[in-house]
Amino acid sequence: MSKRQPLLRSSLRDQFKYEVAEHLGLSDEIKAQGWADLPSRQLGRIGGTIGGNMVKVMIRQAKANLENSEPGV
Repeated sequence: MSKRQPLLRSSLRDQFKYEVAEHLGLSDEIKAQGWADLPSRQLGRIGGTIGGNMVKVMIRQAKANLENSEPGV
């Protein structure tokens, strides 16, 4: 049985994670403490934002791909 391939490369996921953290005002804390020492509440804010936004972006991309691939429907 093969493993599923991730949708995004790990470098892109990390970049997105840092961008969201910066948007939420947590980048200074991450630089000072590191990811491991952040409270789960703050990490949850980052994860929730990433999860919600990533799903929306993937749905938009899938719709655009379907629209572009359907011949004259």
